[in-house]
Amino acid sequence: MPSATAPETIRPEEAAHFGALAADWWDPKGSSAMLHKLNPVRLQFLREAVDIHWGGDPESLKPLAGKRALDVGCGAGLLCEPLARMGAEVTGVDAAEENIAAARDHAAGTGLSIDYHAGELAGLPAGTFDLVTAMEVIEHVGEKGAFIAQLAARLAPGGLLVLSTPNRTPQSRLIMIGAAEALGMIPRGTHHWDDFITPEELGELLAAAGLTMDAPQGIAFTPARGLHLSGNLALNYIVTATAG
Repeated sequence: MPSATAPETIRPEEAAHFGALAADWWDPKGSSAMLHKLNPVRLQFLREAVDIHWGGDPESLKPLAGKRALDVGCGAGLLCEPLARMGAEVTGVDAAEENIAAARDHAAGTGLSIDYHAGELAGLPAGTFDLVTAMEVIEHVGEKGAFIAQLAARLAPGGLLVLSTPNRTPQSRLIMIGAAEALGMIPRGTHHWDDFITPEELGELLAAAGLTMDAPQGIAFTPARGLHLSGNLALNYIVTATAG
């Protein structure tokens, strides 16, 4: 349970929405198909960020060996498992009990040891992490400033925070809600455009929590290339942040 003084960031209706998708979270053709397409793009960015931040060897198979990683809003473990394979000691937390149950089952089936928790981030046991990730999460939480502050509080000295989220633009409204949800590419009700956050707004929230955001990188879509890293921030973007 969250502490008595920590603001609650979980919206029950959001937890229920994503919990209902838990059964086929790992099906690349199921309701989370778009996440399966997005995950390699996020991992490409994250791997490069990790190597730059810690001066690692880009050829290493275990760039996170000896490091602790926390994935917030982990769903059924789509990012946690690659982080574990990269050598990290991984903790995942998600609002939906159903997602955590699915994550534990899948990790057990692949022989990975990942520490999963359901509930508020503030309810995790005490401790900090070298790497903290929150991918496609902040647009689903209440009290966004409090959420960012909780992420910052979990970041160890010298640590790295990585976030991705849709941008609040006419393009994201048209494509992510008007097209993707209407055509069934993303489950209906997944996104609320008014909750999308611009890079400028995110930078201000991070600064208020004592973190400095690096230049964002876009995640764009074209029919020819699908989802890919881009200089175009209109649809979605991903950032790193560090203390100081």
